[in-house]
Amino acid sequence: MKYIIVTGGVISGLGKGITTSSIAKILKTRGLNVTAIKIDPYLNYDAGTMNPYQHGEVFVLDDGGEVDLDLGNYERFLDINLKFEHNITTGKVYKTVIERERRGEYLGKTVQIIPHITEEIKRRIKKIAVESNADVTVIEIGGTVGDIESMPFLEAARQLWIEEGARNVLFVHTTLIPMLDVVGEQKTKPTQHSVKELRSLGIQPDIIIGRAREKLTKETRRKISLFCNVPYEAVISAPDAKSIYEVPLIFEEQGLGEYIMAKLQLWGENPDWKEWKRFLNNIFNPKDEVTVAIVGKYVHLKDSYISHREALTHVASKLRTKINMKWIDSEKIEEQGVDDLKSAHAILIPGGFGSRGSEGKILAAKFARENNIPFLGVCFGFQLAVVEFARNVLGYEDANSTELHPSTSAPVIDLLPEQRDVTDKGGTMRLGAQKIIIDSNSLAYRVYGRREIYERHRHRYEVNPEYIDEFEKHGLHFSGRDESGTRMEIFELKDHIFYMGSQFHPEFKSRPLKPSPLHLMLVKKAIEFKNQ
Repeated sequence: MKYIIVTGGVISGLGKGITTSSIAKILKTRGLNVTAIKIDPYLNYDAGTMNPYQHGEVFVLDDGGEVDLDLGNYERFLDINLKFEHNITTGKVYKTVIERERRGEYLGKTVQIIPHITEEIKRRIKKIAVESNADVTVIEIGGTVGDIESMPFLEAARQLWIEEGARNVLFVHTTLIPMLDVVGEQKTKPTQHSVKELRSLGIQPDIIIGRAREKLTKETRRKISLFCNVPYEAVISAPDAKSIYEVPLIFEEQGLGEYIMAKLQLWGENPDWKEWKRFLNNIFNPKDEVTVAIVGKYVHLKDSYISHREALTHVASKLRTKINMKWIDSEKIEEQGVDDLKSAHAILIPGGFGSRGSEGKILAAKFARENNIPFLGVCFGFQLAVVEFARNVLGYEDANSTELHPSTSAPVIDLLPEQRDVTDKGGTMRLGAQKIIIDSNSLAYRVYGRREIYERHRHRYEVNPEYIDEFEKHGLHFSGRDESGTRMEIFELKDHIFYMGSQFHPEFKSRPLKPSPLHLMLVKKAIEFKNQ
């Protein structure tokens, strides 16, 4: 088994996740079986209870795992489905160790960080590698070198290197190379200090990825090589790219793939990048252009909706269309009206929770419905579009979700029955891939091309079945339902250019070469709307 461990230095947010994804993609393109692990040093058991402003989007896997957004990047780059166990957190590790201690499994020993916590970390890593049948397991350790939370994981990585051998474990260190405008010179000192910190922990990086606005100069690479004790060819430049999907090619051009293959003594096929390059070429050379308004309450941190952003990027390539994503704060719509929506060729309302900004999303759904603008509502966006329809078409002025207004006289969105006695918030929603049956005589069927689909969910509330017949009579057709027929999964509005909603999250399964069908149709209709 081969392991590649990616660490970060100087500051967070350097793009370790994209570095990890790109390295994994480079190896997969050579015909190797590759899997990826994200280590998050926080004490939370998972990402499920975290505010998007704290840690970006909560990504949901097929098995219902609520995980760090980097796993979304891994899935998109590798076109694979990962499992909940591929996200290792301090919370998970400590919970397991403490439970074992309570059961007496340590036979009276003093339970310590070393060896008990580090052994559990290594056990989890090796288990994932074996069960994935991987040739190479790429592991990203979150945070930066020097963070107290990361210490046990870095120590476990050091031990893994000793146990598995230098030919089987490779360390990649991603670090910032700043350039001061005053002197116009790329500065290597922060990298030197970061590597020094890493070496003090017993880890010598094999490869250094230098993040900078511009390509690293030869002199910069030479200095890093000299002072950080790595070969010149192992200092890889990671300049700002036009697209994250360009990064594997930038690395490949510098010989990173061949260097890793030689270092780990791997054999593979000649890499074939034709489809990937075609995908990028379509993004960079569009034939059309549309504007999609994304209405949410976390728009000030775009990573809160990263999967929607990437799904639209995938669509942009497929349709060779430049998609201007116009991020609109739903609270601003509440305060100032819908003027910001008037320049949009389509409107997307993503998922969310809570009352803040919800009325703005309802106004956006109303504007799209009444003005025949292509519309897609996802999860909470789906629910609020149903509320809007109940208020303004069915005439229930007080219509609402019981999440937002528990005493509403028209609870068109209500708590799932199995949620009524749930008290814990973490990992208790309706989560993961669920089977959906699509009406064969519907737009949804034409979008997906089949009657049965599996899409990922993350919700506690659903459309109240008591109101279904009334919705249907007034033209809001629920064309996708669960196997029981009682849970509404997709709606579509008759006599509208495109007005659809999904209780599930189609963005989570979108891939560069296989875009989300709902996002694809939204943009197709946006082009049609623009040109009509």
